[in-house]
Amino acid sequence: MKYTKLPNTNIEVSKICLGSMTWGNQNTEAEGHQQIDFALEQGVNFIDTAELYPVPANAETQGKTSEIIGSWLKKSGKRKDVVIASKIAGPGDYTAHIRTTGFSKDSIKEAIDLELKRLQTDYIDLYQLHWPERDTNKFGIRNFPHNTISQWEDNFAEVLEELNAQVKSGKIRHIGLSNENSWGTMRYLQEAKDNNLQRPITIQNAYSLLNRLFEYELVEVSVREKVGLLAYSPMAFGVLSGKYIKGTARDNARLAIHPRFARYSSEQSTEATRRYLEVAESNGLSLAQMSLAFINQQPFVTSTIIGATNLEQLKENIDSINVTLSDKILYEIEAVHSAIPNPAP
Repeated sequence: MKYTKLPNTNIEVSKICLGSMTWGNQNTEAEGHQQIDFALEQGVNFIDTAELYPVPANAETQGKTSEIIGSWLKKSGKRKDVVIASKIAGPGDYTAHIRTTGFSKDSIKEAIDLELKRLQTDYIDLYQLHWPERDTNKFGIRNFPHNTISQWEDNFAEVLEELNAQVKSGKIRHIGLSNENSWGTMRYLQEAKDNNLQRPITIQNAYSLLNRLFEYELVEVSVREKVGLLAYSPMAFGVLSGKYIKGTARDNARLAIHPRFARYSSEQSTEATRRYLEVAESNGLSLAQMSLAFINQQPFVTSTIIGATNLEQLKENIDSINVTLSDKILYEIEAVHSAIPNPAP
């Protein structure tokens, strides 16, 4: 395993982060524990969850993922061996079963207290805002919705102040963003500077061969401001395994049981995936390992969040840390990207 540090901290994390959003839905508690044990044996020490999980989000299963992590922490006694990241859900119809009060002071406090209880721990290493409160282009929306934007009260300072209060209380150690854009990220950084507050140190956004939009503007913010990317969906909901093109997807594959997750299933995405598959196989690699190795090699990526529903997938994903893509392969990847850039926003 390879390691780095969360930016501006002494917290060492594995370059592969274990994602957990299938635990409690597609995966049982026993399977979740098995995945954690296996990942730790391979050197992974970083686990990401959220109060929203598992997905798809609903009131019946909400919080089950973190409960599974919590029962593992209690059973194993290995809290000090892992770095735990979690998130407060943003507002919207999708999360109305959790709360409707956004990132208010009371909402943040409630969310952290409930998550600590589920995780059976007294601190969370990295606490993230799952997505912005304001209307913006997130979750596959390519362009900023300037014609339909609704009223929103600027509350960057208030949100940051409450998160800092939670840091001072010892309940969280550091602050991160997720599904954020350049403007929002810079606003948080400026508010932190102006008010002498702890700043966000990471941003968890989608980043894969099918979606490299992070490179357009956020990479400059990431590099110059030292805000590390936690890359989620590096496998594009499993599309970049090649299993859907090859027809080898199992009956319990995510897109088979949750067809509404079609962000990476457009005609353009399918064609780009087919071309990336040709690049991988012509160079003796699986598409999964090439896709993940590409993310792992990016200097602005702090950690790549992988997810799996079985140990076979998990092993292949973790093993990608040992793959180094040659200049030839990178050139061939760029040729596909130039022909079909970012087919999945």
